[in-house]
Amino acid sequence: MKFGILGSGSWATALAKILTDNEHSIHWWVRNEVTITQIEHRRHNPHYLSSAYFNTKLLFLNNYLREVIALSDVLVIAIPSAFAGNALSGLPKDIFKGKKIVSAIKGILPETNELLNEFLERNFELPLNDYFTLLGPCHAEEVASEKLSYLTFSGIDGATTQNIADHFQTDYINTLVNFDVIGVQYAAVLKNIYALGAGIAHGLEYGDNFLSVYIANAASEMTKFLQNTRADDGKQELNYSSSVYLGDLLVTCYSLYSRNRTFGNMLGKGYSVRAAQLELNMVAEGYNASKCINYINQKIKADIPIASTIYQILWEHLPAHEGFSQIEASLV
Repeated sequence: MKFGILGSGSWATALAKILTDNEHSIHWWVRNEVTITQIEHRRHNPHYLSSAYFNTKLLFLNNYLREVIALSDVLVIAIPSAFAGNALSGLPKDIFKGKKIVSAIKGILPETNELLNEFLERNFELPLNDYFTLLGPCHAEEVASEKLSYLTFSGIDGATTQNIADHFQTDYINTLVNFDVIGVQYAAVLKNIYALGAGIAHGLEYGDNFLSVYIANAASEMTKFLQNTRADDGKQELNYSSSVYLGDLLVTCYSLYSRNRTFGNMLGKGYSVRAAQLELNMVAEGYNASKCINYINQKIKADIPIASTIYQILWEHLPAHEGFSQIEASLV
């Protein structure tokens, strides 16, 4: 398998590290030519995870997207959801024909309220059978420091999913496989919203006792939403307490590495949304995700009062303390 990575942020850099640590050469699309030169000369990404060094003989860096796609069999897309649609638009309709796409995006494309597989099917006729996800409770910073982490790969084609997952198995990465390719994506979107809310709660000076109840209710709410989105007959059992669902929710709500928690903490302390965005200087996926999920849930009609209130705080100017008074009343 010839791997290509699209994106050069912290998560893309972490995935590049995993593959090259396994001695796989990679074609890596990095938009900025200056960054390419710096990686080639300094052996690390100067902007993200600068402690992670690469064997540059395994890196084929390129700022020409079409060439990276053409030279790769498996394309790992790790562009933040807010920018993915713009980056991929304008490519030839048949450019992904015969390719396997692995989404490492933990968000919905905000312009169209679509998951990446929906965007790729509509614009490039990519069949779901050629689409896989790479998700789970795995902070890029801990990958850089080689702390044991677990990644879940999801896909309809079980054999190919396992084959792709095997290429990411290292002494510090354990890989798991499941088939819930749609559900795991929505779980990754929702956990960012709930983590942003956990940050708001911390900024408002709620304690650990409240936060544990908040997260337990968020997990229950997420399960209800995912059950409403299932496209299969429901006969295959899903464990929503496993790492790709509950595990990712927990780490994103609690970890100091979490951008969404950090962003929410600023809002709870009184920052405006715009001021928090400028201060963070990184993408907090939960911000756009809250608006997208609010739109999608008009069709899904799941009972998600926590996510709905976070949306109101972020987009409808509901004061954070008033929003959390509403949330308090909904918790069990």
